[in-house]
Amino acid sequence: MRHTISLLVENRFGVLARIAGLFSGRGFNIDSLAVGETQDPSISRMTIVVRGDDQILEQVKKQMNKLIDVIKVQDFAPGESIQRELILVKVNATQKTRPDIMQIVDIFRAKIVEVTANSVTIEVTGSDEKVSSLLDLVKPFGIKDISRTGKIAMSRK
Repeated sequence: MRHTISLLVENRFGVLARIAGLFSGRGFNIDSLAVGETQDPSISRMTIVVRGDDQILEQVKKQMNKLIDVIKVQDFAPGESIQRELILVKVNATQKTRPDIMQIVDIFRAKIVEVTANSVTIEVTGSDEKVSSLLDLVKPFGIKDISRTGKIAMSRK
């Protein structure tokens, strides 16, 4: 099962390493990890996406709650949070294919952030489905490079 976990942690050296160690020590591979300051610069939000056994994950969450630098742990059930990802994707483009790519970008409310003689770089933000759909449509043009932020999430409450 896939889990999206949000942590509020003290913004201190070594916190990320301790959290990642808890997951790797239990055999969890982290699919996505995003960390950034909150409105309070002394607190960071970590959003971690993992797949794994519910019982073992419950143990990991209990261990995280015991760490002195962890303020709050949330495991979001489907529908409990707003989740987004940002990607930059560089796509092969010629004068002939550029209008088709621009039409796809427009449909997905994405942005072209750079144009060169043989490529365009697209910025898109959205749900997993939106990002995957855009990638599926531009794949036939030839993807040169992709950079992803990883998923971020926030409680709907």
